[in-house]
Amino acid sequence: MLIPAVTPDPGGDDEVLTPREVAVLFRVDAKTVTRWAKAAKLRSFRALGGHRRYYASDIRTRIRDASTNP
Repeated sequence: MLIPAVTPDPGGDDEVLTPREVAVLFRVDAKTVTRWAKAAKLRSFRALGGHRRYYASDIRTRIRDASTNP
């Protein structure tokens, strides 16, 4: 099985987060974060080991949007 190469974040922020780190920020379980990614509610990519990763800039934007639109 071929895993596509990870492309840099178009926003220029190369920092990536694990599902656990995203879960802490949203105060939910890591499985919830994975379900959101599968439902295309969060943008994710697969790292070389096949694990999901999330761009920190995307997560910060989602948190900012959620706090301004209750």
